[in-house]
Amino acid sequence: MNPYLVLGIIAIYFLILMSISYFTSKNRSDESYFTGDRQSPWFLVAFGMVGAGLSGVTFVSLPGMVGNNSLYFFQFILGNVVGYLFITFVLIPLYFKLQLVSIYGYLNNRFGNSSYKTGSLFFLVSQSFGAALRLLLAGKILQFALFDTLNVPFPVTIIIILLLVWLYTNKSGIKTIVWTDTLQTVFLILGAVISIYSIVNSFDITFAETVSKIAKHEYFSIFNWDSGSGNNFFKQFIAGILVAIAMIGLDQNMMQKTLTCKNQWDAQKNTLTYSLILAVTQFLFLGLGVLLYIYANKNGIPLATDDAGLLLNTDTLFPNLALNHLGVIAGICFLLGIIAASFSSVDSSLTALTTSFTYDFLDISHKTSVERKKLKNWVLFGFSVLVFAIIMLFANSKGDVISLIFKVAGYTYGPLLGLYMFGMFTKITVNDKWVPIVCLLAPITTYALSEYSSLVLNFDFGFVNIAVNAGITVLGLLLLRTKNEFN
Repeated sequence: MNPYLVLGIIAIYFLILMSISYFTSKNRSDESYFTGDRQSPWFLVAFGMVGAGLSGVTFVSLPGMVGNNSLYFFQFILGNVVGYLFITFVLIPLYFKLQLVSIYGYLNNRFGNSSYKTGSLFFLVSQSFGAALRLLLAGKILQFALFDTLNVPFPVTIIIILLLVWLYTNKSGIKTIVWTDTLQTVFLILGAVISIYSIVNSFDITFAETVSKIAKHEYFSIFNWDSGSGNNFFKQFIAGILVAIAMIGLDQNMMQKTLTCKNQWDAQKNTLTYSLILAVTQFLFLGLGVLLYIYANKNGIPLATDDAGLLLNTDTLFPNLALNHLGVIAGICFLLGIIAASFSSVDSSLTALTTSFTYDFLDISHKTSVERKKLKNWVLFGFSVLVFAIIMLFANSKGDVISLIFKVAGYTYGPLLGLYMFGMFTKITVNDKWVPIVCLLAPITTYALSEYSSLVLNFDFGFVNIAVNAGITVLGLLLLRTKNEFN
């Protein structure tokens, strides 16, 4: 695709984002960056959260992973839907009752300052890695589509993206992101729909015949009952529940948007609507993955495999076909989708990281307006540098990024999940100062057990490592119990 066309698309898209930023920045308050003044329409938040939840990882990695994992990921999605019910009817009422800006303030009320700081720190680590890995994938595609042609080094590409994000989010933060995420969701879904249309059109068959073709394909296998497999139904389903609770309900990034709604009922409607739209959209991307492999096979497009017959670099399948084989319209829509993914995956993450650190560690709520602005800017800059460093660390990684993200999340969100479950479902108090040690040992122990189980017992934990991690955290907290009870 012509690099100047790509450059023009990026420029126009960015101008739209800047226009949204301009209008949402009017009449902003000191709290606009962090809370959106709690005036966001719930349906707008719900639709926009789909884009943040999908990101470039789902847009590119989910269709590609079908080649090695069939449609088994849908088992995980079904678990997600159940997890969202817990978020809607248990966590959201708790957050609104406590009137939280940073959701980790709950841990301070329940256990004490050490637990509060520990929970926030685990979020900061989790979100930094998650944001970096998502942006890494989108950055590689933009590098391939444009910046390589212009002889721009990959590190400079990432710096450009981070700078553009800073320009349109710096003033109003989450207040702007609620609106820009809605636009980004539109382009993400449009990219998938146009790609599907282009492939179906190339087959010269009806849509009904296409659906039948997908359903009969060897990759169209949803349920796996092999107990030793990491894709086993029960492992995927349980992990889907727990990961949804941890990565959405205990995640400042996603909950910060929800807490900008006007009231608790609007926030609950937002979460329920978001969960259903996201599940349908993810299934759409899985179906697209089957279509992409059918198209590649029909047109003799070579796909690299390893010695075991597994496909390599599956994340390159969709970009390669969209930009080089499906036509200009599909290519443009794909680029709009990945550009939207690039911005949506990092803008809300950086805002959430900034919010969490400034409230949880710098106590920004007690600062003057001038001090708040200065601290916010420095923290935002610091996390931008951290995300850049992580991207450079993983720049040469192979395989599908989506599996890597959920695997890392199992270790980083596990202690958070254990802390919240213990706090909400028991009245036991603990020796707060030792909580950081328990939360540090839990993922280390989980990793050791996972390796032993895989090598000695031939049993793969898969995504369910988050349950093991949370369970070990709960056991550790029981050892720290004191004689008092929490009221």
